[in-house]
Amino acid sequence: MSKPDPSGPNEVLTNMVAICVGLTSAFMVQTMLLIAIPLYALELGATPVLVGMILCAPYLLPLVLAIPLGGLITRLGGRRVIIAGACGMAAGPWVILLLPGFSGLIVAQLIIGVAHILMVLAAQSIISGLGHGKALERYFGWYTTCLSGGQLVGPLLAGWLIDASGARLSFAVMGAIALIGILSGFFLTGSARVGQSTEKSLLGYRAQARLLRTNPGVKISIALTVAVMFALGAHGSFLPVYLESLAVSATTIGALVSLRALCAMAIRPFMSSVIEWLGGRAAAMVWSSVVVALGLMLTGLTGNVYLLGVLAVLVGVGSGISQPLSMVVLAEHVSAAQRSSALGMRLMGNRGVQFLAPLILGFLAEVMPFNLTFLLAGVFVLAFVAVIVALIPAFRRQESELAAN
Repeated sequence: MSKPDPSGPNEVLTNMVAICVGLTSAFMVQTMLLIAIPLYALELGATPVLVGMILCAPYLLPLVLAIPLGGLITRLGGRRVIIAGACGMAAGPWVILLLPGFSGLIVAQLIIGVAHILMVLAAQSIISGLGHGKALERYFGWYTTCLSGGQLVGPLLAGWLIDASGARLSFAVMGAIALIGILSGFFLTGSARVGQSTEKSLLGYRAQARLLRTNPGVKISIALTVAVMFALGAHGSFLPVYLESLAVSATTIGALVSLRALCAMAIRPFMSSVIEWLGGRAAAMVWSSVVVALGLMLTGLTGNVYLLGVLAVLVGVGSGISQPLSMVVLAEHVSAAQRSSALGMRLMGNRGVQFLAPLILGFLAEVMPFNLTFLLAGVFVLAFVAVIVALIPAFRRQESELAAN
């Protein structure tokens, strides 16, 4: 049985609207960059390895800082952190205009990486405190639905702007869009405005390592997010490069990336019903990640735009269930005092995979055809599916204990 929401209905509605608007603008900018940066880098003469290095740059600092930033959010409250992150999201694209060339791309990617994780981690921490059980599934479902809306519009807008006026105008527009996140942050209310005092023993790397060793819910959440984010990193980062090699237009590339986001967005409002239909959270985690793996493995085997669209649908539907579900599982399997830092650990794994995926795939693309590159990426995802399956018995026991309490 679900517990009652710890927050009042007005606070839940106000904070959900503010978070969804602000984070939608952030994800819109991020996905515009996923189209614009590799194409701009290729325009500057970058090799696939250099493109991979540039694409993995945003995930370098979050890989190190995610857990400490979680503790910072616990102490400061989410509102201040979201506003600070939105400022960084606006500054990043404009840096590319001020520093033309590869140096500007790297600096902007580093800024965007930290700014984005600040906003995401603060938003997830705020939402985690708004409810439990199916209510929390709904909140995360609607949150990720809105993010998918930004991911849907972003690539389409970036592709159109690049084809019509060039990459530089698209970077100027991105910085303006990110300003929406600053404005929305000021509307956050209630618990989002205040931090809480927490023992240092519950925060930091040692505490999260202890959780990862002993908590089945944390283990399976991390395994799920690593598997699916590797697939999304591979699909999002190298699909534009692959299609550019086939002389596909930027508008079509953006449309395919947006199709994936559309499918993720369409499935998320029904997340609770889909989980129940699949037989519970454990089964949903397995099937959603298998669907993502299959969509990724087959992507490099065709240059047909329509077939690539079908495969983008598979990746979108699978990730549309798995990503919010991994957040819900983690949020419910740790205490409130540890939640922000635990979410930081999840995002550290998330960003670590996003850092490695373009780098590894960039090197693979140098020495083998794209079809083998995508195939090996899918095999990696299936290896983590095996880990998830092995963790399911312990996870179900923990779920039963939590329900009993």
